[in-house]
Amino acid sequence: MRRVGKFEKVSYEQFRKDYIDCFNETNEEVIKQIYDDIKLPQRATSSSAGYDIFSPIDFELKPNEEIKIPTGIRARMDEDWVLCIFPRSSWGFKFRLQLNNTVGIIDSDYYYSDNEGHLFLRLTNDNKYNKNFSIKKGVGLTQGIFMPYGITEDDNVTTIRNGGIGSTTK
Repeated sequence: MRRVGKFEKVSYEQFRKDYIDCFNETNEEVIKQIYDDIKLPQRATSSSAGYDIFSPIDFELKPNEEIKIPTGIRARMDEDWVLCIFPRSSWGFKFRLQLNNTVGIIDSDYYYSDNEGHLFLRLTNDNKYNKNFSIKKGVGLTQGIFMPYGITEDDNVTTIRNGGIGSTTK
């Protein structure tokens, strides 16, 4: 199996800034503990395609509620590869837990952005059964799969990314 990338934590400073932005939490001890406890993505078995991305916090979503979560991680990968983020199958099946952008596409150059390539998850509990979705810190929430991609023969793009969602169309 070809090895094409590596998961890393973003800096504490980047995580702190993004966590405060998402949750208005300013208690340094709380933020530092969350950061210190972040688990890097892992595969569950040697045949798993997806790397489980673990929740850095406990949370609960009622039906139709959403949350934006700074994961504290980033992914470095070879050129011509992309990291696709999907909900874990069981959460989608049991709760209709949805990524708001359906599939997260993390390009290899995102790693070098001003925000250190910090991965965020925006999730919605979209179930029709009136079930709350609860998860504990450290439990697999989504999964990331590295995939190769190609470009057209006449492609001549030279633009370099600097930002996250929507940054290539600004």
